Amino acid sequence: MIEADLLKILCCPETRQPLAPADAATLARLNERIAARGVKNRGGKAVTEPCDGGLVRQDGQVVYPIRQGIPILLIAESMSI
Repeated sequence: MIEADLLKILCCPETRQPLAPADAATLARLNERIAARGVKNRGGKAVTEPCDGGLVRQDGQVVYPIRQGIPILLIAESMSI
């Protein structure tokens, strides 16, 4: 889980929009799609590892994965929701 103080300063590296933790339903749907081999990151590579969590951009279009407790805030690693 990301601490509240850290979450306040994190933003999307592309648009600078605020990020919020993905809710359980969004994360479950994303991981189901990943398990079915139906997700590519925005860099074009197939995503094969499930996400422990995610940070959703304010517009709800993009999620940045959290793996092993570390948010991966790279545009190429983000995924469309």
